[in-house]
Amino acid sequence: MENYKITTLNDFIILKQKDFTYAKGELSSLLHHIGTAAKMVNKKINKAGLVDIIGSAGEVNVHGENQQKLDVYADEVFIGSLLASGECCGVATEENENEISFSDTFASKGKYIVCIDPLDGSSNIDFNVSVGTIFSIYRRITQRGEKVRNEDFLQNGSKQVAAGYIIYGSSTMLVYSTGNGVNGFTLDPSIGEFCLSHPDIRTPENGSIYSVNEGNYVHFPEGIKKYIKYCQEIDKDSGRPYTSRYIGSLVSDFHRNLLKGGIFLYPENKTAPQGKLRLVYECNPIAFIASQAGGMASDGKRSLLEITPSSLHQRSPFYVGSKGMVKKVEEFLDFYNR
Repeated sequence: MENYKITTLNDFIILKQKDFTYAKGELSSLLHHIGTAAKMVNKKINKAGLVDIIGSAGEVNVHGENQQKLDVYADEVFIGSLLASGECCGVATEENENEISFSDTFASKGKYIVCIDPLDGSSNIDFNVSVGTIFSIYRRITQRGEKVRNEDFLQNGSKQVAAGYIIYGSSTMLVYSTGNGVNGFTLDPSIGEFCLSHPDIRTPENGSIYSVNEGNYVHFPEGIKKYIKYCQEIDKDSGRPYTSRYIGSLVSDFHRNLLKGGIFLYPENKTAPQGKLRLVYECNPIAFIASQAGGMASDGKRSLLEITPSSLHQRSPFYVGSKGMVKKVEEFLDFYNR
């Protein structure tokens, strides 16, 4: 009989705890609770269509977007799980206009704050398309025991102590980094555990996939238009033309490109002059993962992780993926958008 060695998410977190000289298990506990919330959301997503959980919730969020029922559910589950961890003193989510401060005696003394998009791509749920969760963890700035403030959540992206995403698809995966590489875990439904399936993920220096909503092409900056045409040109030496793949769910598009090599683009355009994606809880966590896997993320001019946010829901142009491809986009933008 073959000897199968299975490393669960919780086992792996404990093994890696020594990487954090300043932590005494708090970060491990927090990651464990995020994994538990992900299992709960995954179970509800798998029942979509069988129970009254798909469709609009009849409300709009702080961005004027229609909330889906699963948006509301995922938001409540992750907030509840983070509060229960006792290690998180506050959370910022896409669905809430302001940060949420936990006043619970234990939680208020927590070392960490969490920024999270509970359900990325939720509008795709009704059509059985992969969706995800994006999260990042920072050490708080305010003193332990104090009420968290806006400044705790507006930290430079390089200050993240951990970040990750969960993709709910044909299989459910949790991918995260604590600043020492990137590892992926696949949920085994037979035992209800995330198991290490993709150790030490490294993204190729260059890829052959570009992911962009070409329906907005006429609104794109000239540099992006030229880059797209570059991707479509035939050049056997550089492997072009590249393949166009766009799902419309950031987590899904990024996950594929992370493993195979490619670039995801969401530029500013005439209808979204600052870009559409949110810096704090969408761009920064994904940028952190990309950089830890050997990739790169940029707003077209500078590294995303160098930007200090000025507001909780700040938007940003976003280019992320294989380092060579992101640098090429920056070159096109610099040349054509002077």
